Amino acid sequence: MTGLCLLVVAKAPVPGLAKTRLCPPASPEQAAEVAAAALLDTLDAVLAVPSAVPVVALTGDLPGAAQFAELRPLLARTRMIPQRGADFAARLAAAHADAAALCPGLPVLQIGMDTPQVTPGLLAAAGTRLRTDAADAVLGPAEDGGWWALGLRDPRAAEALREVPMSTAETGARTLDALRGRGLHVGTLPTLSDVDTVGDALRVADLVPESRFARAVGPLRAHSAPSKAAALPLTTED
Repeated sequence: MTGLCLLVVAKAPVPGLAKTRLCPPASPEQAAEVAAAALLDTLDAVLAVPSAVPVVALTGDLPGAAQFAELRPLLARTRMIPQRGADFAARLAAAHADAAALCPGLPVLQIGMDTPQVTPGLLAAAGTRLRTDAADAVLGPAEDGGWWALGLRDPRAAEALREVPMSTAETGARTLDALRGRGLHVGTLPTLSDVDTVGDALRVADLVPESRFARAVGPLRAHSAPSKAAALPLTTED
């Protein structure tokens, strides 16, 4: 596989602003550590894809982020661009356009930082499909009804995202309809679970037990486990 722009749309993992749906049981600092670990693992996967040009569209205060010292050298190996746009859909469309300007003539495969279980092989295979299949686009569904990856042979087609309500249980289906409505043939990637809740984080950590992400999630397990005492029925001997 040669010739692919790999676009990561990311938010600086700043305590109090990152992964807030993990709080509680996580503290803001713990949630930021989980977000930083997810981004680090994602960057590792992206940087390991042969012949891909890594681009990161970032928002937020990076120097104030958790794990800034570890993030900085990895991000330095990418081309960084700021996110722009009034809402998330607009920022996604703009990120595709800006990535395409940096990588003229290349298809763009965009992911977020919520699937730290993603592998270089999976990303490379998606890129190969964009270059060799009949598909104009590839879409990776997420288990919650959204999507975790969008690849476009012609990145200008990302303008279709402006019509799609984001962060809903129908975002994936609506994105597929919007792309097909522009006449695109869309292939499907494997379904992954992204990380929004503590339950999501625990499930994904189990898939990649040796990862930074799993280590960051570890402290949340004790707080998330159901109480055995509460689960047992009461008897006259209790």
